[in-house]
Amino acid sequence: MWWLFIISMLIALVIYSGQKASKVDWGGPTVNWIDGLVRLLCKYVHRLPITEIPLPDSGAAIVVANHVSGLDPFLLISASRRPLRFLIAREEYERPILHWLFKASGCIPVDRHGKPELALRQALRALQAGEVVALFPHGKIHLDSDPPRKIKGGVARLAAWSKAEIYPVRIDGIGAQGSVALAPIIPSHVILTLNEAISCQPEQLAACIADITLAIETPASMRG
Repeated sequence: MWWLFIISMLIALVIYSGQKASKVDWGGPTVNWIDGLVRLLCKYVHRLPITEIPLPDSGAAIVVANHVSGLDPFLLISASRRPLRFLIAREEYERPILHWLFKASGCIPVDRHGKPELALRQALRALQAGEVVALFPHGKIHLDSDPPRKIKGGVARLAAWSKAEIYPVRIDGIGAQGSVALAPIIPSHVILTLNEAISCQPEQLAACIADITLAIETPASMRG
C-alpha cells in the first residue's frame, strides 16, 4: 500500500504549497489556495519574474491588458496584491465545472448577446465599493498578427463614472498564443509590462481609449 502513502504525501504537498504561496485573501480558503497554485504555475512554468501592478492599497482601480491566451487572467492574478473581479463572457461564467470558482472569486458575467450594460452596472457598483475590476478590453483573444480590433469603450466609461484609475498591462512571451486550454500548461517566458496609470474624464473618452490602446498593444520589444 506504499503507493497510497505516496499519493497522500503528494496531495498534502500540493495543499501546503498552495496555501503557503497564496498572497491574497479572496474570502475563502479554497479560492485562496487556488490563488497560491496560480502563482506557483506562473513562477515556475511560465517564468514570470517578480512583478506587481502598482495598485493602491485600498479603493477602486481598474486593471486592463491585451488578451492573447487562457493564461492571461492567471498572470494578472499573480501580479496583483488585491483580489481582481474579472469581467468574463456569460457562457464561460456558466460552465458547469468552473461556475462555482468564477462565482466565488467575484467574476462578473457579461451577456455579450443580450444586455452587456448590466455587467457594466455591476462593475460600477464593485468600483464604488472600493474593489478592483479587471478586464480585457479587446473583448476576445486578439493577437498582434490579427487584423486591428478596436477596444471596447466600456472601460473608459467605467473609469470616468467611478473616477477609478486604469492600470494597463501588456502581456508578452506566451508559449501558446491564441489557445485557451493549452496556454496554462505549455511553458512560457512571460514578460508583463506595467504602464503608468490612466485617468479618464467624461469629456475625453476618445483620448482615454487611445492611451489604453497604445499601452496594451505596444509589444515589449518595441519599447525604449
